[in-house]
Amino acid sequence: MKNPPLLAAFPLFLSVSSALLGQPLTLPEASPGAAVSQTIGVTEVTVVYHRPSVLKREIWGKLVPYGFNDLGFGTSKAAPWRGGANENTLISFQHDVLVAGSPLPAGTYGLFMAVAPDGTVTVIFSRDTKSWGSFFYDESRDALRVPVKWEEAPFREQLTYDFSEVTKDSAVLALSWGKRRIPIPLKVRTDENVVATLSDELRGPKGFQSQAWAAASAYLLANNIDLPLALTWAETAVSGRYIGERNFTTLSTRADALERLGRAAEAASAMDDALKVATAAEMHQYGRRLVAQGKAVRALEIFKLNAGLHPGVWPVDYGLARAYSAVGDYKAALDAILKAQAEVPDGDTADAAAIRANIEKLRRGEDIN
Repeated sequence: MKNPPLLAAFPLFLSVSSALLGQPLTLPEASPGAAVSQTIGVTEVTVVYHRPSVLKREIWGKLVPYGFNDLGFGTSKAAPWRGGANENTLISFQHDVLVAGSPLPAGTYGLFMAVAPDGTVTVIFSRDTKSWGSFFYDESRDALRVPVKWEEAPFREQLTYDFSEVTKDSAVLALSWGKRRIPIPLKVRTDENVVATLSDELRGPKGFQSQAWAAASAYLLANNIDLPLALTWAETAVSGRYIGERNFTTLSTRADALERLGRAAEAASAMDDALKVATAAEMHQYGRRLVAQGKAVRALEIFKLNAGLHPGVWPVDYGLARAYSAVGDYKAALDAILKAQAEVPDGDTADAAAIRANIEKLRRGEDIN
């Protein structure tokens, strides 16, 4: 006799049920996951962690025991704190970094801490990135240990990592929980990283664009980094095979590089070439840069050239007014700015208002730069 339909399906039901029971449910965690990232210069630093709460418990020395401990589970007999909850707290560095003055290669590390009663915290960067907590911590897997000091801080219910004091080359990563903050100073070599990053990018698709070579050169010049390399990249922007273009941006960048290297005559010739192909706006911006650099006489020459080549074009006369003002000829500056007032594009209320204010300044004998 055949099994009744329900009984026949029972083995299949058990098989499916067993498979389903093996699947974890998605439920809220007591210590929810979190991540925080910060770019320092061009170096991205990311911390992935879980956030336990204080919940009126005694944290330091109790929930987080001091020193290295046998946790009663796993293989470690001297385990530090995991710097969070649940799985390893992970920290990733895009480039090499200095942690509290000690070098650490780029990569991802398990982040552990051993807190001492005197306020010293041993921060540990481990090559072990796949553990649950510190139950299987192995000192031989350490990549770096550095000592830091905790600080007293305003109460924080949930454990939090954050970044502060961020500059081009440094930042402070801090863990805050309860009434303590553990700051970890980080430094990167941004200039070196930028040169390496730009070199890599210029070997890729961006390297087929003259403006990319010019922009890379301009960055080195602006930050006084490897000036010979800046000139090489500027030369490529102008005359690189299948890449080079002779426009104001590429030619003026080459001129800037030559000037920074002390090759004044070549720089002047290169800038003359750039000015021959400059638009009114490009010439105006170059003149403004000269005024800002305190080169008022040269700026006046450029603004006069611009006025001769592009009469009546906005903002040529406004630039001329600024140049005359920079050399102290307020009468000529007033004549030029009154002409510029009639040339302001329709709807440009900001420049119109600025010109009205600058007209009053010139009438009072004040510089408008």
